[in-house]
Amino acid sequence: MVEARDVHKHFGSNHVVRGINLTVARGEVTCLLGPSGSGKSTLLRCINHLEKIDAGSISVDGELVGYRRVDDKLYELRDNEIAERRRSIGMVFQHFNLFPHMTVLENLIEAPIQVRREKAKDASARGRELLARVGLSDKADAYPRSLSGGQQQRVAIARALNMRPTLMLFDEPTSALDPELVGEVLDVMRGLAADGMTMIVVTHEIGFAREVADTVTFMDDGVVVESGPPNEVLDAPQHQRTRSFLAKVL
Repeated sequence: MVEARDVHKHFGSNHVVRGINLTVARGEVTCLLGPSGSGKSTLLRCINHLEKIDAGSISVDGELVGYRRVDDKLYELRDNEIAERRRSIGMVFQHFNLFPHMTVLENLIEAPIQVRREKAKDASARGRELLARVGLSDKADAYPRSLSGGQQQRVAIARALNMRPTLMLFDEPTSALDPELVGEVLDVMRGLAADGMTMIVVTHEIGFAREVADTVTFMDDGVVVESGPPNEVLDAPQHQRTRSFLAKVL
């Protein structure tokens, strides 16, 4: 589903992502762990072309993200072509990014109507089903400001799912939440994993990674330090840098 090859990203003189290779199979969950500034979120944003890569390539479901290849050279797509390819990739951010002037249901149906050109009744029907799935059936007509942080994040997940994505990206989805609200968001994500959704999750929730991930990838200073099944990376890490990080967060 996802293949990143020798991906590099600079912000000025800061080399944030340095030759990353990452493969995620269809239906797998990959959790990216690492300290702040290790390049995890930047890599995630490169996967759906919110950030342009400086070298290498990223493909999702067999198609290059943001570019087309002509005679071994990459050419950036036009904005409408990028949007077309991006619509199959759902993303949930650390801060919920809901439209404050829209109700919960209006937040869910805006993109399907505007981007996929769906009928409002179809987008609304599926939106209500998704709200039921995330335990918020009674909040369809509420505004984001009236919801808790955990509820807003569950709305954000439902909104992403209403675009019928084949890949979901989560950028530290629980880090802005009060501790008692983290569990309700992780429960929704566990359900998605159980249903076979391909997911890449940037997180500090080690317990979630241990329970749900097929692969845990530890990053530091823009590179992959080690990657493998949770029981190997979390319980028997091979690199001192991984052991040092886990000793501090566990």
